[in-house]
Amino acid sequence: MADNILTVKDLRVRFRTAGLVKALIDRIEDPFIDAVMKVSFDLGRGETFGLVGESGSGKTTLGRAIIGLVRAQEGSIEYDGNELIGLSDSQFRDIRRNIAMMFQDPVASLSPRKTVRASITEPFRIHNMSDRNLGEEARRLLDLVGLHPGFAGAYPHQLSGGQARRVGVARALALEPKVIIADEPTAGLDVSVQGEILNLMNRLQSELGLSYLIITHNLPVVRHVSDKLAIMYLGRFVELGTTKEIFEKPAHPYTLGLLAAVPEPDPDKRRDKLELQGEIPSLMRRPDGCEFDTRCPFAQKKCLEVAPKYEEVAPGHWASCHFPFPDPANARAVGKGAMAGEGNIPHVDGHATEAGHKSRVSQ
Repeated sequence: MADNILTVKDLRVRFRTAGLVKALIDRIEDPFIDAVMKVSFDLGRGETFGLVGESGSGKTTLGRAIIGLVRAQEGSIEYDGNELIGLSDSQFRDIRRNIAMMFQDPVASLSPRKTVRASITEPFRIHNMSDRNLGEEARRLLDLVGLHPGFAGAYPHQLSGGQARRVGVARALALEPKVIIADEPTAGLDVSVQGEILNLMNRLQSELGLSYLIITHNLPVVRHVSDKLAIMYLGRFVELGTTKEIFEKPAHPYTLGLLAAVPEPDPDKRRDKLELQGEIPSLMRRPDGCEFDTRCPFAQKKCLEVAPKYEEVAPGHWASCHFPFPDPANARAVGKGAMAGEGNIPHVDGHATEAGHKSRVSQ
């Protein structure tokens, strides 16, 4: 579609687990694991897309594949109508002027030997933009993210977590990109600082027309800032839809479990807790049926034998579950009743959660 700036379709990223010789000696037929498996989504212009999942689900790998730091083996990545799969390193250099990344650890992503000024103006040197006055650019970028010009001479170890994150935002904005991939933008920050960073990102999005792909574990954060949301498990999307729809009416048991794990300080608003139990399957030995059946409190015989299709369960709402929209009241201990072959899980009209929407975050 013309209003989509980024389109990912059936993306697959594989990593080798054994060398060629070892694979031959041990007779390993497929010495690879799928870190990202058949993932598809669209990012609209000026839109924020949230990506949520546990550690190891493939979120960061997906982001790195989009920007070319990890090679994808199958599928398609289109930026503004241009295919990115198969580009050489030199060709990808031009793309990185339009797609930037904020890395998960803001301090570790900065060179300890370089000042803030050198770090945030490095993109101009990499792209041979010799016509830019680096001193002026440094001041402009620091002002853009709300830092005093005096920080230009500071080193990473002299910055707080929030200040380091702002420097990371400044560096990402240096070349005026259209898309920013933000990997855990609020990780390790105090709640008040998280609000400052999110408000900064919202302001910059409004002023510069940015599109965000936000990778996070923090559901309350993504609820306030994202337009669309995808839930990732073992390298696959298990649910995708508008943030409002997913928070009000989660279709997949994994999403239901993630939402139930969010702390609720008001006892009058607490939901029935759905605790996720069991072990996460190995990427090297994926289950034959549903990959979530080892942890699903709603699993039935069909789930163990047949992999569910990833399909539209409501307008604009996708999920891979044989029995979508589970009722928490029907949850049971993992492993009990799964082989009994019960009938369909009853559907539920919705859950008592506030509508997710983009809003200013209170500091």
